[in-house]
Amino acid sequence: MIQTRIEAGIFYVALNRPDKRNAFDETIIEQLTQAFLDAAVNDDCRVVILRGEGRHFSAGADLDWMRRLGQASAEDNVKDAGKLAALMEAVDHCPVPVISLIQGAAYGGALGLVACSDIAIAADTARFCLSEVRLGLIPAVISPYVIRAMGLRQARRYMLSAEELDAHQACLTGLVHEVCTEEELTRRGESLARTIAGHAPGAVRECKQLVRNVGQSDVAKDVRAHTAAMIATRRASAEAQEGLAAFLEKRTPSWRAR
Repeated sequence: MIQTRIEAGIFYVALNRPDKRNAFDETIIEQLTQAFLDAAVNDDCRVVILRGEGRHFSAGADLDWMRRLGQASAEDNVKDAGKLAALMEAVDHCPVPVISLIQGAAYGGALGLVACSDIAIAADTARFCLSEVRLGLIPAVISPYVIRAMGLRQARRYMLSAEELDAHQACLTGLVHEVCTEEELTRRGESLARTIAGHAPGAVRECKQLVRNVGQSDVAKDVRAHTAAMIATRRASAEAQEGLAAFLEKRTPSWRAR
């Protein structure tokens, strides 16, 4: 139900359950988590593109699966919720940039995947909804990521109202970065992925970690010391020296010549 392939440094991950609108169940969660763990340790992977096959990105949780879980023991429910949390962490902590391409519906838990991505591009036909309270549920596991992406004020509204957002509204909230036509979605995502894949791979990974570290900290003395140490180390690296030399010598850096 999850398809993966790697091509020219781009690791493609596709939810492939279109007959169920790519809804999550225990198998999808397990396979998707493994796909991101595989991407994290693949030295050839420079960037990940995540998308859903068919008309929709993902409808969120499979409701039949959720209903079955409601009849399970409390221990099994906690264990299962932990697997969804592990999936979100695997996406969020993936050491290379993650680009999500969203078409059709992105509901419930699917918004967690969008919010965990580094870059989210939506087709102008996409629609988004934190629909949990309609069903007597709450978006608990995905909430830290959604609140971080949308901001507390917007998240309070849309988690409580379960209103549907169109692509442009989602862009205004910060949930997605840009909107294009559905016909342009793949081209735009791959163009951006190729651009990122052409950058210094070690610098890209360290930059993503930098954003995580600084974003979780106050701009205080320890952060200033940390960021100063990071750039000092990075400037002295062989990769940075090669990049600077290539720029000054007007040639292609070694990592792009592969």
